[in-house]
Amino acid sequence: MTDHAPADLLIRSGAVHTLVPGEAPRRALAVTGDRITALSAAADGLDHLIGPATEVLDLPGATMLPAFDDTHTHLILAAHSVHDVPVHRARDLGEFLALIRERAADTPPGQWIRTTINWQEVNLAEQRLPRTAELDAATDRHPVLVRRGAYNMVLNTPALRLAGITDATEPPPGGVIERDEQGRLTGRLVDKAVALAERVLPRPALADRIDGLRAASADYAATGIGTVRDCLVPVEDLDVLRAARQAGALGVRVRALVSGFGARTPAQVDELLDRMEPWRAEGDAWLSVWGVKFGIDGGIEAGALDEPYEGRPCYHGTLLWEPEELAAAVDRVVARGWRVGVHAWGDRGLRTLLDVFERVLKDRPGLAPGTLVVEHGGLARPDQRARAIALGIPVTVQHPLLHDAATAQIRAWGAERVRGIFPLREWLDEGALLAAGSDFPVGPYGAMVSVWGMTTRQTVAGAQGAENAITRAEAIALHTVDAARLLGESGTRGSLRPGALADLTLWPADPLDCPPEELAALRPIRTVLGGRTVHLSPAVRPARG
Repeated sequence: MTDHAPADLLIRSGAVHTLVPGEAPRRALAVTGDRITALSAAADGLDHLIGPATEVLDLPGATMLPAFDDTHTHLILAAHSVHDVPVHRARDLGEFLALIRERAADTPPGQWIRTTINWQEVNLAEQRLPRTAELDAATDRHPVLVRRGAYNMVLNTPALRLAGITDATEPPPGGVIERDEQGRLTGRLVDKAVALAERVLPRPALADRIDGLRAASADYAATGIGTVRDCLVPVEDLDVLRAARQAGALGVRVRALVSGFGARTPAQVDELLDRMEPWRAEGDAWLSVWGVKFGIDGGIEAGALDEPYEGRPCYHGTLLWEPEELAAAVDRVVARGWRVGVHAWGDRGLRTLLDVFERVLKDRPGLAPGTLVVEHGGLARPDQRARAIALGIPVTVQHPLLHDAATAQIRAWGAERVRGIFPLREWLDEGALLAAGSDFPVGPYGAMVSVWGMTTRQTVAGAQGAENAITRAEAIALHTVDAARLLGESGTRGSLRPGALADLTLWPADPLDCPPEELAALRPIRTVLGGRTVHLSPAVRPARG
């Protein structure tokens, strides 16, 4: 007999890295309900908590860590892409177009064909996007939408026709309808112009949306990610996330940043906030609304720089807001009690954003720490880092973005500036609060692919800025302890301790000291959230007490 209630789950492992400061690794951990209830330095130190229904995992070769956060990603986009043509597997345009042709053969004429979005054209052999004529050759019996990331599309002729885009169509403000040297449409839509195609796409059935979220979130969990901060959620998709949560389809915790990219006037910002208001009461530990996302500048091809782009002496990128107008929009959001994350990629973009944040903080001196967040802060100069730290502004960083986009970014900015993207070593040494993510679909999501990247600085174009590398322990903290701090959830998540949510990952090798060549591909044996297994390797079979 024992005076202690039996645990629901007991895990014996080679090492439990709790990430509690100053605490040595443990060997055993017990879970009851959704919480961690006990830890022991001895592998058999919690055996008295084993009862008839206790699930026991005896994994002496495994290492336990908290579940990881991806603090800047796009789960909604990943879910949209689950059943699309997997062009991210193509090595050249021939394979790319063959995949579309293969899908067309099994798709009724007239139905849309869409591609996955997590790829970069510079990583294809031809280093360019497909063109309308090439897509027409793959199929002219279906409208085809090729999408790369959130803000680049290429359409074939039937898709252009359905979108109402002709040679006479003017691009919307902040958008580009690309034309060749002769003024003919190439089929490419950039930034705000993508809305011309999005408005005519058939809306998937709710069941299909839930299925996409189920598959995409399960794949995040299979890489060790337990919580995602989705940084571009259309306000209407909050209902879809709610339905997925109610259906038990979410394999990760979700913190949603509602897209504010379409809210330009005070009335539009207020309308957006009114639609968000019910979520103050609806959020829970699995699904909640974090705040609103804006963008101060463009991305790889349009981030705002103080010095001109490589080989383009008159081009400095694009600022998407007048500073005083963005300050007013941010102020309206924080006045309603929400938080704000703002995309800033180039140094001019970051400098302008810090001006905006400084103005908001001056007008609202009692604003809670972490209310205002820089998303990316890609090219952060020393004076800008000092300002952000002095203002108490956290920054989310995403090495996987740099990994996949390095070639394109070098073409745009030159090698010297690219080596300075994400100066993690300097940020941390100077005292910044950073949290890490992927920026999928620009970069691949995954706990260890991110840790590997931050510690090696490797990219598709070789190592970039090796002096900016950080240690594995620091990189893991950016996805766990520091991520929970950014989200305001340090009291319940980020480390393994009694009373914390049972959000944990089990790894077949210790990520802190396994060989570097193994780290990027390392995947967890099991991912557990709130005591519930959301990913289990087929090789692992639990025992019962």
